[in-house]
Amino acid sequence: MQVNNRLFEIIYILLERKKVTAKELAEKFEVSTRTIYRDIDLLSASGIPIYAVKGKDGGISILDNYVLDKSLLSEEEQNQILFSIQAMKKINGQDEKDILNKMSRLFNKKVDDWIKVDFSNWGKEALQDKRFDMIKTAILDKKLIEFTYYNSNSEKTKRIVEPLQIYFKDKSWYLIAYCRVKNDYRIFKMARMKELKLCNEHFEREIPNEYEDKSIDFKTILLELEISNKLAYRVYDEFENEEITKNKDGNFIIKVEYPENEWIYGYILSFGEYIKVISPESIKDIIKKKAQKILNNYI
Repeated sequence: MQVNNRLFEIIYILLERKKVTAKELAEKFEVSTRTIYRDIDLLSASGIPIYAVKGKDGGISILDNYVLDKSLLSEEEQNQILFSIQAMKKINGQDEKDILNKMSRLFNKKVDDWIKVDFSNWGKEALQDKRFDMIKTAILDKKLIEFTYYNSNSEKTKRIVEPLQIYFKDKSWYLIAYCRVKNDYRIFKMARMKELKLCNEHFEREIPNEYEDKSIDFKTILLELEISNKLAYRVYDEFENEEITKNKDGNFIIKVEYPENEWIYGYILSFGEYIKVISPESIKDIIKKKAQKILNNYI
């Protein structure tokens, strides 16, 4: 266990049990009692009110009623940390639940279930959780992963990659990785990664600077759409107020910017007969051709 992790665990144990012996801590962390006393000195020097009492009934203790926020984090920072862990708990499962319980105890705060976040798709929760957990493990352990990938043109390829970073953008999870097949960095949509396998081979590559703190950029297109008032619920569900203008006849004019790919064509068609593309002409032509192909399936 790394030193920082051990120090954090010592604080947590003391907050939970109030008093513990150096021998107990040494056995738990598989280090010497001398190392434990050095850890206590480090924590004391950092302003954590830990002290040791020798003799019968002695041990290592932390000042009563001490909570982490008195020395390290503001009220707002604590809430932000708890909120972030709460938001991620649904994806990552038990690990985040345990961390949430520990952090709330350190901050002496009750975790209110005022927010529930579920990034999984309907009916695919278990599969998505398994995929996410495997990729997370591969990134943290720096292990290669192998999978079958389907791109936006429905082309199927086998990939072996060095996974570097998970990225969430506009309702979808992506993986930034170095692809051993293409010998270059690639961005993969996680939903299209099938037959995922964790490999034993390690890698040392780090994510390049140009990807750090940078959004995934897609080619976008400005759409102008007319949507029937019969689908008002979808309009208000899926678009922002500034993107919506209401016509005199009650229909809606939507001006919105989206990535131009197969997803947007399917999205427009999902409105069926209740939508009309006003511009651009290129999208109108694509939708007409796709609608004709759909019609041909029933002739």
